[in-house]
Amino acid sequence: MDVKGKKIGFALTGSFCTFKKVIPKIKELIELEAEIIPIMSYNSYKLDTKFGKAEDFINEIEEITGNKIIHTIQDAEPIGPKKLTDIMVIAPCSRKYNGKTCL
Repeated sequence: MDVKGKKIGFALTGSFCTFKKVIPKIKELIELEAEIIPIMSYNSYKLDTKFGKAEDFINEIEEITGNKIIHTIQDAEPIGPKKLTDIMVIAPCSRKYNGKTCL
């Protein structure tokens, strides 16, 4: 799939152990000339864990994407109605979550 010029909403959820594996994927998409709109759940944006400090992840993601992270419901609400993205990635997306969204 050619993602050049596509706006990709990339949402990180609370499986903090995956962040160090997911961030390189964001970089790969940027190298393919996609625009990344970073989104984080409340917990992933606010909580420090044994896998790293939230502030460090925030700084890295904002630096590589060149965009501020959407992290509130109010800021995320316009994404769908205003068609701000061509593609949405939810990472990680567990089988349980994915099954709920496909009903």
